[in-house]
Amino acid sequence: MEEMVEQIELLLEQDNNTQLQEYLNNLNISDVEELIDELPEHGPLFIEILSLNRAVNVFRILDFPTQERIIKKLSGPRVAELVNELPPDDRTALFAELHGDAVKKLILHLSPENRKEALSLLGYEEDSVGRLMTPDYIAVKKNWDVTRVLSHIRRYGKNSETIDVIYVIDENGILLDDIRIREILLVKPETKVSDLMDGRLIALSASDPQEEAINVFRMNNRTALPVVDKENILLGIVTVDDILWIANEEYTEDIQKIGGTEALDEPYLDINLFKLVKKRVGWLIILFLGEMLTATAMGFFEKSIEKAVVLALFIPLIISSGGNGGSQASTLIIQAMALGEVTVTDWWRVMRRELLSGLMLGATLGIIGFFRIFAFAMVWPHLYGPYWMLVGLTVGCALIGVVLWGSLAGSMLPLILKKLGADPATSSAPFVATLVDVTGLIIYFSIALLFMKGTLL
Repeated sequence: MEEMVEQIELLLEQDNNTQLQEYLNNLNISDVEELIDELPEHGPLFIEILSLNRAVNVFRILDFPTQERIIKKLSGPRVAELVNELPPDDRTALFAELHGDAVKKLILHLSPENRKEALSLLGYEEDSVGRLMTPDYIAVKKNWDVTRVLSHIRRYGKNSETIDVIYVIDENGILLDDIRIREILLVKPETKVSDLMDGRLIALSASDPQEEAINVFRMNNRTALPVVDKENILLGIVTVDDILWIANEEYTEDIQKIGGTEALDEPYLDINLFKLVKKRVGWLIILFLGEMLTATAMGFFEKSIEKAVVLALFIPLIISSGGNGGSQASTLIIQAMALGEVTVTDWWRVMRRELLSGLMLGATLGIIGFFRIFAFAMVWPHLYGPYWMLVGLTVGCALIGVVLWGSLAGSMLPLILKKLGADPATSSAPFVATLVDVTGLIIYFSIALLFMKGTLL
């Protein structure tokens, strides 16, 4: 890459756009993208002098902030060429991100046909499958023979997003089936399309959430899927490259939410500092106010702590163990939900598993905690006093209770939020930890009162 950058900088210094154009047109698309990242101030020039087809292919794989910056500096004719040649799904994604005034200006550059298409696609909700689809596909009728199908593909296939799959429709445009191209190529020319249909059709609805489309692609190993409306009329297709892009965005958003922050809509190093703080401060305030309840809980047991100061030594151990167990469970369930392995209807199965695993994990930590106190009491008899056995039992049983409660809370919160229509990722690890901190103290001191009443308490 360094050698490539040096060569480009030399051509830029020489102001030799002819050689620069030739050099750029011979590079891989991904190399040009990296050059734009390395030399952002020259990005508009690169897009301007590349051949149109390559300029489109480079532009469509750039992130949105770079696309926006470049498109503002391109000449009018190049902008018109670019937005007209962009695949409809990529064009829609760009328009969806831009401000309203910018979209209006760009739409004016479109041909009447593309303008109608763009406005139609933009009519779907922001996170719907309709925003991802492209109307560039090959559709045939079931009464056609293979000879006619191949002739149709030769005529219109060039403008199709993919010809791996051919879609069968009736006279009203209703989707009947899909047929892989290899099945058409391997049969006799006189074979009818109806003879190749098997009825095993998988389709997306234009109003479906994009997250559902990710799961459908993952489960069915397809490079493209058809998109239909409520009447089952074929509207377009969604290709796997768009789904991979959306899956990456969803994954990034969930990871940020799990970390206890709002999802960032720009790359970390590009986002304004004050905007970054704004994204983080809301959750921090909520978590801070939640943690203040910990002080309230400790105040409620203040007299118990005064009588048995030794109990205070183990407070960090108890609440951190519960928070860690809850965070583990929450992260596992959120990931399982994202992969489609767990749904809201599986709540009892999840609770049953977490009940057992929480007990086993808590018992493991409880035994370790008890024997740690036992070992220290043997070496330093006065460290925990004459009632060290009660202290050990209290800590051991409290760990079982707190870890069990943390596992149940961490696993159930994502499912409850999903049921309420909220994003499961917002039941982030910090949120679960804060909840378990407060309740963990109550469990700990309640068990202490049970074991030590009449002795230390």
